[in-house]
Amino acid sequence: LREGGDSVEPADELEDDMLDKAWGLEPDSRLSCQVLIADQDLVVELPKYTINHARE
Repeated sequence: LREGGDSVEPADELEDDMLDKAWGLEPDSRLSCQVLIADQDLVVELPKYTINHARE
C-alpha cells in the first residue's frame, strides 16, 4: 500500500507468516487478498515478482 494504509486494519499474525515467504518486502507490504477495503482511496503497487498459484 502506497497511500491510504492507515484506513485498513493491520496485518494479523497469519498474514505476517505468509509475508515471511515473499521476496522484496517493504515495511508497508500487505497481501492484497487480506486487505478489507473501506470508503477511503488506496494506492496499491504490485511487486514485479509474485508467486501466483492461480491459472487463467
